Amino acid sequence: MRTIVFYRTARGASPVKEFLDSLNGKQAQKVVWVLRLIEELPQIPAQYFKKMDGTSDLWEVRIQAGNDAFRLLGFFDGGKLVVLTNGFAKKTQKTPARELALAEQRKRDYLLRRGS
Repeated sequence: MRTIVFYRTARGASPVKEFLDSLNGKQAQKVVWVLRLIEELPQIPAQYFKKMDGTSDLWEVRIQAGNDAFRLLGFFDGGKLVVLTNGFAKKTQKTPARELALAEQRKRDYLLRRGS
């Protein structure tokens, strides 16, 4: 169906992997479960994966683990490849502007380096 990859910086660091490594076991298990749904289900419920309004085609992976909410932001590269750029703990209703800006910047960087 779909393939999920994590954005890597020019130096090879993976910010999403670093974020996931900071989670506890139960939280990480829930993230893995949601990512598997996104890869395998033909129609993903919006409670797990949703296009972000007002962005240049960014998508949001939505994870609820007990009282904790996490978000992974990313974009599609072609029809089936999902590139996740950053992750954060969701503490407010609105997605922080700095997280959106970071996702947009990493998307531009990815597409620029992929093209060369």
